Amino acid sequence: MFHSPFPDLAVADATIPQHVLGGAAARGDAPALIDGRTGQTVSYAHLAYQVERLAAGLAEAGLHPGDVLAIFSPNTLLYPVVFHAALAAGATVTTVNALATPADLASQLHDSKARFLVTVSPFLDRVSAAQSEVTVFVCDEAAGYRSVRDLLASEAPAPVVELDPATAVAALPYSSGTTGVAKGVMLTHRNIVANVEQAQVPISYSDHDRVIAILPFFHIYGLTVLMNMVLARGGALVILPRFDLTEFLTALSVHKVTRAMVAPPVVLALAKHPAVAEYDLSALEVVFSGAAPLDGDLAAACAARLGCAVQQGYGMTELSPVTHAQPYGARENKAGSIGPLLPNTEARLIDVATGADAGVGESGELLIRGPQVMLGYLGRPEETAATIDPDGWLHTGDLAMVDADGDWFILDRVKELIKYKGYQVPPAELEAVLLNHPSIADAAVIAGHDADGEEIPHAFVVPADPALTSAEVMAYVAERVAPYKKVRAVTFVEAIPKSASGKILRKDLRP
Repeated sequence: MFHSPFPDLAVADATIPQHVLGGAAARGDAPALIDGRTGQTVSYAHLAYQVERLAAGLAEAGLHPGDVLAIFSPNTLLYPVVFHAALAAGATVTTVNALATPADLASQLHDSKARFLVTVSPFLDRVSAAQSEVTVFVCDEAAGYRSVRDLLASEAPAPVVELDPATAVAALPYSSGTTGVAKGVMLTHRNIVANVEQAQVPISYSDHDRVIAILPFFHIYGLTVLMNMVLARGGALVILPRFDLTEFLTALSVHKVTRAMVAPPVVLALAKHPAVAEYDLSALEVVFSGAAPLDGDLAAACAARLGCAVQQGYGMTELSPVTHAQPYGARENKAGSIGPLLPNTEARLIDVATGADAGVGESGELLIRGPQVMLGYLGRPEETAATIDPDGWLHTGDLAMVDADGDWFILDRVKELIKYKGYQVPPAELEAVLLNHPSIADAAVIAGHDADGEEIPHAFVVPADPALTSAEVMAYVAERVAPYKKVRAVTFVEAIPKSASGKILRKDLRP
């Protein structure tokens, strides 16, 4: 068993709004949220006021403790308000991928049993197509829909809710975990409060930080490491609705951003894109990468170009999400390392072939135990039991090793999940789509790589019609899935290798 080099922390017995925003009103006019495009700013005092009023408005509109409210939106100034207000009213928030198709949305709303949905008017076409029986509010304005701004005008008393932070589910993001079906990950108030404090030890935000928020808040990385960690420490979030290189670089420069929490493709752009040289990024102290493995050489190239530290961490949705992070201020980090374990976190390495414990310098599947481990998968006790063993160890499905200094490295994934630009892409879902094509006899999907070394969905196809082309295959899939799930490479083969039980042998398709 491996332990963190940091001493354990006492985890506050508080809800997420209490812990993250408990000191917000006292921070007064200090900026909490900044629109990266317009500069519009929400102070901490106003953020606290908005959360209280919206909690009252939602309760007045019929939201009860225990209800599920879905947020289907890009990053906006209102996203943190809606999230914390719903929790303050006693609800659970399920965060929906902004790229979700109507089918994706309908499935999540049904599985989570959501009663309310908060969205933006450009997404209403997909909301309508999902045909779900939910009460819909919009963050802007749309004919026939109540606006969040109307709810903010409520004069009702703020709801007083009693709940147990250790058992009450606060966030319900959806993850494919170690299998190919998206499942609701039940994260309690205690899970996220604990992880906010655990991850703060190495990441070390301060109230002087301005942190760019291009990572989506619907993703657990953006939800915990950006939204909640930054607000808990009194920093300012510079919010953009999506990643656009010009807007991103402009916001970094204009708003004197000190921290950029990103995924590896953004590190690649910062390291190599010629436009970077046109902007003053001298305020930037740290580029922190997560959501997918960051190559050590790429990290070094980015650090050399920008003159700042480039660090990375590790986690997964089921872990709230952080378990490892390279410490702030350590300008020299081991290439490819994800850093040490967080406080209050234990780990084991299990030999994949024998099940025996592996030691220092040996590889094995990474197992994690700590207060950030999820409660379980919603309505899926068997999948929960397959992921969290009776002793409380969560089996990550990732192959890792640790060196004598306590620095950890992710070597490969035991699980087959593809990570495309930080998004999870289950191969089984794409295989099901491919097999519906009349000219495809069989198919398998693995994690391939593009010219920059980033993971992409790569399909191996057995054609039933010799005239079938790669372009046709990719177009067929693109019409039926969210943009990040598109197949981006196709190889035609005579047969898909399978075991005697019919399981696809994806390892035989890798180069």
